[in-house]
Amino acid sequence: MNISFNWIDELAGLRGKLRDPRALAERLTMTAAAVEKIETVGAGLDGIVVSRVLEIRPHPNADRLTLCKVDRGAGEVLDVVCGAPVVVPGAFYPHVAPGAELPAGFRIESRKIRGELSHGMLCSEAELELGRDKGGIMRLADGLEPGTPLAAALGLPDTRLTLDLNPNRVDLACHTGVAREVGGPPVPRDFGGPKWSPEWRDGESEASGAGVTVRIEDLDRCPRYMAAVIRGIRIGPSPAWLAGRLLAVGARPISNVVDATNYVLHEYNQPLHAFDLARLSGAEIRVRAAVAGEPLTTLDGQEHKLTPDQTVIADRDRAIAFAGVMGGLDTEVTEGTVDLLIECASFDPSGVRRTRTGAGLSTDASYRFERGIDVHAQERALARCVELILATAGGEADVIGIRAGPEPVPVPPIDLRVSRVNQVLGFGVDGADVLAALEPIGFEALAGADGGESANGAADLLRVSVPGWRTDIAREIDLVEEVARRVGYDTGTGQDRRFRPSAVPADPRVEKAARVREMLTGRGLLEARSLSFMPEDYRGNRAIVTVPNPLSAEESCLRSAMVPVLLRRLEHNYARGNRNVRLFELGTVFGYAAGPGPEEEADGTGRFEESGRVGAVIAGARRPDHWSGPGLDFDLWDLKEIAGSFADRLCGAKIEPFEGAVAAAAPENGASLAGPWLSRGGFRAVKDGRVVGVAGAVDGASLDAPPWAAPAFGLEFDLQAVEGRPVPAYRKTSPFPAVRRDLSMTVPRGVPAADIEQAAREATSDLLRDVRLFDVYSGEEIEGGRLGLAWTFRFRAPDRTLTDQDVESEMSALSTALEKQFGARIRRS
Repeated sequence: MNISFNWIDELAGLRGKLRDPRALAERLTMTAAAVEKIETVGAGLDGIVVSRVLEIRPHPNADRLTLCKVDRGAGEVLDVVCGAPVVVPGAFYPHVAPGAELPAGFRIESRKIRGELSHGMLCSEAELELGRDKGGIMRLADGLEPGTPLAAALGLPDTRLTLDLNPNRVDLACHTGVAREVGGPPVPRDFGGPKWSPEWRDGESEASGAGVTVRIEDLDRCPRYMAAVIRGIRIGPSPAWLAGRLLAVGARPISNVVDATNYVLHEYNQPLHAFDLARLSGAEIRVRAAVAGEPLTTLDGQEHKLTPDQTVIADRDRAIAFAGVMGGLDTEVTEGTVDLLIECASFDPSGVRRTRTGAGLSTDASYRFERGIDVHAQERALARCVELILATAGGEADVIGIRAGPEPVPVPPIDLRVSRVNQVLGFGVDGADVLAALEPIGFEALAGADGGESANGAADLLRVSVPGWRTDIAREIDLVEEVARRVGYDTGTGQDRRFRPSAVPADPRVEKAARVREMLTGRGLLEARSLSFMPEDYRGNRAIVTVPNPLSAEESCLRSAMVPVLLRRLEHNYARGNRNVRLFELGTVFGYAAGPGPEEEADGTGRFEESGRVGAVIAGARRPDHWSGPGLDFDLWDLKEIAGSFADRLCGAKIEPFEGAVAAAAPENGASLAGPWLSRGGFRAVKDGRVVGVAGAVDGASLDAPPWAAPAFGLEFDLQAVEGRPVPAYRKTSPFPAVRRDLSMTVPRGVPAADIEQAAREATSDLLRDVRLFDVYSGEEIEGGRLGLAWTFRFRAPDRTLTDQDVESEMSALSTALEKQFGARIRRS
């Protein structure tokens, strides 16, 4: 959204450091909306002045050129060859003299054009970098003094700020809204013309007055429609100050009437439209649904065939405009227009969205209507537009104004507790601070709020009125946020407070996601964020869900697994020469439950499902490059360690190998966890007889990898299987020393070390604290079929120092158990 610095300064009377555009941009970014870009408008106009064309005659050697005598002021009259299609004698245009430069740096000199000498040139908007219009010379308003610098006449140079607005802050799409944020109640410009205080003719859905009838046929599509009639106007260029304001925000000046509607749009956020009253059939306005197939040619010259879900403005005989989007060519204001009907309406946001989507249009008006306008300020906006037209185009406004539709419902006040503000924010503010933050932007404290007192004895409850332009404010917490951003998020009391504003526990899914992130980032993986789409050619083991209106052919379906999407990220890294990649992503996958497919879903018999998943893709070096050598690449056993730790620590599951397709090897729903990317087997995590995760090498057909790429591996787990973080139990540390004993033995090959450790713990008491295998031997001294193992056992009592007899008793029981269960042969000294 483009904002003019000069315009804001005019409305708000900027003071202090805010008179610097960059300081203003910083203030807006910190408190209201991010400023994406700062650019100067109208720079480089030195040497370009207002000139008056005295006479025009045809060029003797070119049919499309004319010879103009141009008055640059101070008696300086020059001959200029001009190629514009229309130049009017007596009108005013920008002129650049020989020796001067255009803003783009192009130097202008006197030269012959088809045999006639041209001294400088008359300029278009595009040549002055004030717009995009290249088709004609930029005509200026009458009454200017020749020789006046063009920049001064247009109120330039100016600084344009481009705001990145959130959808809920449409109030900042106008200069009044921004001025209010930085300077309190704005003071609008006085146009210097007559005021308009109408006598209103009202109706529930139909109203008549000033020779015009307005009828709303569907109040759901258009809750309110207001109109004013102005007669006897004269169409012409806008005053220089008005043209300059529009140029500064990137709008093209068209005429005094059209520019007046655009000025009010950018000043008050209220879209308006001017109709040529003489071209309205039956002097009627009807707001209705479009008739299927009826035609409408919009102001941009495009012809449209309408559909019933679109809303149109019509006269007695035909559709003349897309409601809330764009006017029609048949009733546009032209140079011959004398009488006007000015429209000021509110339209249903979803209806405007359907209308402009069907028409393939997007306009400044539709942007605002779709996000919600201030329905309580429409009368003021309409009067403002009428007064600007009277000041710039003359004429007389009919004293009768038309209002069709019910009165807007008042915005209910909101009760705000000062104690709640402090509880959530920790700012330590009082009621006066809260009001000081809210009142400059239009909120007011009302009488009649019955509340208790805060800790310091001041009133705790404030009843706050909400201005109509803040359509995003509906609850107390919204007001708390307003106080926070106005006071400043960087403000604090330095007090230690709870990190949560309430005692409501976190959603279990948030806790699970935090545990997953903690573990995978600890293993050196980076979190990715991808769109939830994938190509149709990847189907995996689930019935894929297609998108009715996809962004592209490469994103035509909702993802049914996480790893395939991450493989596209891996290919993206390969394309940029990055061989070492470790990515994971938490997200949602979509599909149809086993059994009915998409065709049954359309009949209401299938079952659509979505579930949370975590996927990971790893390829490349196990460790970063080092001077001592390149190191080894990540392999299948590294993957097993990560998958096993994930299964054990986060899911309480057991990891086990499988071969072949996971669909054939996995019990229960394991088939839905993987697809073609994993077809040669790998590892699966099983919990309560159900596969909750799979891991393995990526099949080469699923990945477009360059020759220098290392093998890639994937992992995918069901987030539902992740358990909440266990509550840590406090155990007092023993102050007494530990006793260590080593034990050497031989056991038959194939006995798992984990089973030996488990048997040792079961055979001893709670005095055994740690068990560690520190040596494995299989040399010639060991008889065939056996393996030598050396273990360390550490014992400690919580309340006393252990004696040799205590430890020997434990070791004896342990040795006996191992000999009996595994045939262990204990080496004794």
